[in-house]
Amino acid sequence: MTAAAVVQAFIERINAHDIDRIAAALTADHRFIDSLGAVFTGRETLRQGWRGYFALVAEYHITVHEQVEAPSGVLLVGEAAGRSGGVSWRVPAAWRAVVREGEVAEWQMYADNEPLRASLRGTPLGGSAA
Repeated sequence: MTAAAVVQAFIERINAHDIDRIAAALTADHRFIDSLGAVFTGRETLRQGWRGYFALVAEYHITVHEQVEAPSGVLLVGEAAGRSGGVSWRVPAAWRAVVREGEVAEWQMYADNEPLRASLRGTPLGGSAA
């Protein structure tokens, strides 16, 4: 299976919110890097992380518009969307995936998190918390 195919299957698991199959797609030493640069390491850490994220963000899903397989990994451009705090949001996003031996060894996301943060504060985008 190509790296691009592994990543596509991984995204399908994310969009299905299938935590066990997401975890099964990760290397034991998997690294997740969020859009603020925080790094989380390990399959079991990420299993719990995805469980918490799906509880926080209902209907989270990824839409990929372009995908390129490069020597450094698979690069993707598209949108991330979900609903939190009763507010639906959609943001442009990009991802970088490193695949090793048919498993996702690294998943890095680049996106503006402000719509999610605003929905959790209960304030309109660009508003401030009371």
